[in-house]
Amino acid sequence: MKAIQFLKQGGPEVLQLVDLPVPRPKEGEVLVKVDFAGVNFADIYQRNGQNPVTLPSLPGAEGAGVVVDGNATFAAGTRVAWLSQPGSYAEYLAIPAWKLIRLPSDISNQQAAAALLQAVTVQYLTETSYHVQAGDRVLVHAGAGGVGLLLIQLLKHKGATVLTTVSSAEKETLVKNAGADNVIRYTETNFVEAVKELMGQQGVHAVYDSVGLTTYLGSMAVLRPLGTLVLFGQSSGTVPAIDPMSLCRHGSLFFTRPTLAHHVADAASLTQRSQRVLGWLQQQVLQLRIGGIYALGDAAKAHADLESRNTSGKLLLSVAADI
Repeated sequence: MKAIQFLKQGGPEVLQLVDLPVPRPKEGEVLVKVDFAGVNFADIYQRNGQNPVTLPSLPGAEGAGVVVDGNATFAAGTRVAWLSQPGSYAEYLAIPAWKLIRLPSDISNQQAAAALLQAVTVQYLTETSYHVQAGDRVLVHAGAGGVGLLLIQLLKHKGATVLTTVSSAEKETLVKNAGADNVIRYTETNFVEAVKELMGQQGVHAVYDSVGLTTYLGSMAVLRPLGTLVLFGQSSGTVPAIDPMSLCRHGSLFFTRPTLAHHVADAASLTQRSQRVLGWLQQQVLQLRIGGIYALGDAAKAHADLESRNTSGKLLLSVAADI
């Protein structure tokens, strides 16, 4: 089978298209033919060395496809998706059956690969990391990204007032279409000053920050007393250690650094969160935006494009067929 592999950590150029044996499923696993694989910042963090991996490594954790060697629960031909299985940048994947999500007839494989990881992320961000209530004031950094656009939509569905940061006029249009109430172009305006001007002395109830190093101090500065900073990414670099007393000085703030794996660590949690997300997709609470579809062999370009922060929406690798 064809797969993407890297032998050392580094830039996008370390990603190589290689031939590997089709994996043989172990007990409790099924073999899936991959149609689409999602491209995420977590893949980049593993490739560039921000997160440790065992080398050689096969990137990717999310995708959708069709079972080819199944079991009693997932027969051959069943359409499935997954969001936490390493090695998803490949034509075939052996995966524990409990990690699979059966897809309803009205959700395509492409939609599932574009939605599930980021939509489940949005679910736990708004219902576990910080439980959003109607009337909350919330700041979302990188609102035009894959998570950002879904997060804005869900926050508006829950009745929040949404402020968001973007870098361009094109992205401003995207986030407004997603429902953002106030848009701040961080390339032209200091976002801390802009938020304080919009919110007065109130501050925001929560900040969802996937940018990290260049934004976290400002994110703390715009929170109201007892507000919550949810740091769930580090696209600009890793945030250094935070002095607990700084949280006190800013108003007894709450700080959390969640990650997906702990929220879908067992079958019951995965089922509960994924079914909630599939319901939102079916009800059109969440509208998807696919920012680009790349051939498997163009994984390096997909990584470079995502790292540039000039993309919007979700990036996918088309694994089953050339594009």
